[in-house]
Amino acid sequence: MRAGVRRGIGALLVVALTLLTWPGNWRLPDNWNPWAPLDVRQPPNRITRFKLARLQNDPQLCARALATSSLRFEPQADSKVDKDCPLHNVLRVQGSNVRLSSSFLASCPLAVAFALFERHALQPAAQVTFGQPVVQVDHLGSFACRNVYNRADGRRSQHATANALDIAGVRLADGRRISVLAGWSGKSDEAEFLHQVHSGACKTFSSVLGPDYNAAHRDHFHVDMGGWSVCR
Repeated sequence: MRAGVRRGIGALLVVALTLLTWPGNWRLPDNWNPWAPLDVRQPPNRITRFKLARLQNDPQLCARALATSSLRFEPQADSKVDKDCPLHNVLRVQGSNVRLSSSFLASCPLAVAFALFERHALQPAAQVTFGQPVVQVDHLGSFACRNVYNRADGRRSQHATANALDIAGVRLADGRRISVLAGWSGKSDEAEFLHQVHSGACKTFSSVLGPDYNAAHRDHFHVDMGGWSVCR
């Protein structure tokens, strides 16, 4: 059984046990209720990934989650099922409280996870380290109809369903640019910030791969909403 699924089941069992044993008319808070709509304003917890997974096949639930975020986006029409990499319930994310180096296609879970990440990981790390906000996220793209590592054979990449994003760096309010490639190693404030961001991303996205994973990720954080739980 996949690690992410096991953790999700474990979290649901904890919630169920709490409901069965708690006295009186106590009501489970929405952020711990697996069936309550996801609210981006609430910090991620053990239930969040389960809620994010529910968004993929429920456009109405997706819309309710997006309404609690600051994302600017345009819903995209589903592609034909006979395409090599069909897309379903996909958005074009145009920005939020931060600019983007360019807009990107995203599955609903990825878009909402990005909103959570920006609010609860990226901006807090910038304020703690630099005392100023991030104003732009630089990325290398999201959708690409290809296999993992562009191999001729093998499984499809999460990028093939717009379920992944490669984050290369950010720009601060004072104009300073911080890149994963140049800033990850060492003991500078940039390295401290990037490691905080990487750690924070792991609380929202299913998989986060950075420079310590392999050479292919030396210049970006790969984040996705696939079924495997990895933080490297």
